[in-house]
Amino acid sequence: MQWEQLLSLKRQGDTSKRLRKEQDDTRLGFEVDYDRIIFSAAFRSLQDKTQVIPLSKTDFVHNRLTHSLEVSVVGRSLGRLVGKQIIAKYPHLQEVHGYQANDFGAIVAAAALSHDIGNPPFGHSGEKAIGEYFKTGNGLQYKDQLTEKQWQDLIDFEGNANGFSVLASSREGIEGGLRISYATLGAFMKYPKESLPKKPTQKICDKKYGFFQQDKEFFAEVANELGLISNKSGNDIGFERHPLAYLVEAADDICYTIIDFEDGINLGWIPEEYALEYLIKLVKNGIDTKKYNELITKEDRISYLRALAIGSLINDAVVIFMENEKAILAGEFPFALMDKSQYKAQMNDIIQISIKNVYQSKDVIQKEVMGYKIIHSLLDGFCTAYNKKVSGTASNYDELLLKLLPERFQFQKESVCDRLLHICHFVSLLTDGKAFELYKTIQANK
Repeated sequence: MQWEQLLSLKRQGDTSKRLRKEQDDTRLGFEVDYDRIIFSAAFRSLQDKTQVIPLSKTDFVHNRLTHSLEVSVVGRSLGRLVGKQIIAKYPHLQEVHGYQANDFGAIVAAAALSHDIGNPPFGHSGEKAIGEYFKTGNGLQYKDQLTEKQWQDLIDFEGNANGFSVLASSREGIEGGLRISYATLGAFMKYPKESLPKKPTQKICDKKYGFFQQDKEFFAEVANELGLISNKSGNDIGFERHPLAYLVEAADDICYTIIDFEDGINLGWIPEEYALEYLIKLVKNGIDTKKYNELITKEDRISYLRALAIGSLINDAVVIFMENEKAILAGEFPFALMDKSQYKAQMNDIIQISIKNVYQSKDVIQKEVMGYKIIHSLLDGFCTAYNKKVSGTASNYDELLLKLLPERFQFQKESVCDRLLHICHFVSLLTDGKAFELYKTIQANK
């Protein structure tokens, strides 16, 4: 892979080439990506979507929006630090093409900002709930009407693939979704493969899948424009990662490891004394003991340690990336960056504490159970009504239910697969609160 190709400013529908040296630095294309994402309805909905604690009424607990903003900030730092070294290593990128170190930061920041944009309500249990509706619920009735890969898209419903659809899928009157630059789409694509074959290797890029069958053609176009390395054969499509996708993933890994831990301490679910005990190896080179001891509140002490820990992990991720940059460009680095971190053991210990005290807390589990019930009910109601309308057998209740769909979801899809994904897409873009409200409406009607 070549950096000058990987940094493509092309957007869907372009008829002429976009050159970096001709860009207006006050309105750089990669920064336009960030603006388009942050002003989108899908991004706004993250303000009422679960990060870890569903339907939390506690103001300092993170939701998907605050998490995404923080991942974006960390991603920008990672991108800029790496970009500075890449420009120094390959000076022609700047001298011939006009790329700057901050371009890398802008690309990673935009991709990181959108990394959870396709996640459904109620956190990762929401993804599982959609998949299980089709795998073991009433959605099983549609299996024989779909291809094997279309069916796999549904039973392993994936927020990353749904996010690609949000960013790139055309709809009535809107060609190319948000029309994000191909470089940013490449950095967003952590798992550049289709849903089958499932986990064909142990490589990190094959861990999940990154696009639905309906988006396959455009996905391949983006990958080929960027010069990503194909790693599948026959009728299967898959590629090695865009190098900057490693930085997006690292930003996410850093944030959820440290910040979910911080949330657990602030909620009182994890003892405060664990903070220094588990973070000491990450912060020992930067901590000002006098300053730390002068901090009065628990929140301030934890915030100080969190900032130092994130700084240490950012610097470590940059070192790992640059040490393996050649292998990454060759498609020969099958790991997440943080899997090679000198702090890997400490990160694992922190995650295990968070799993025990936060992710598996009774409060979280109770609300995830409720999320399953809500999502299954919505899918069942809308999928049934939508398919009945197409077949001409819709009842008055089905017609009324479909009128609850937003205007942009009212148009008819021809194939069964497109109709089912259309409803999944609608449900996935609901906030936790709106999903709950719709569920109560449907249950009242029943």
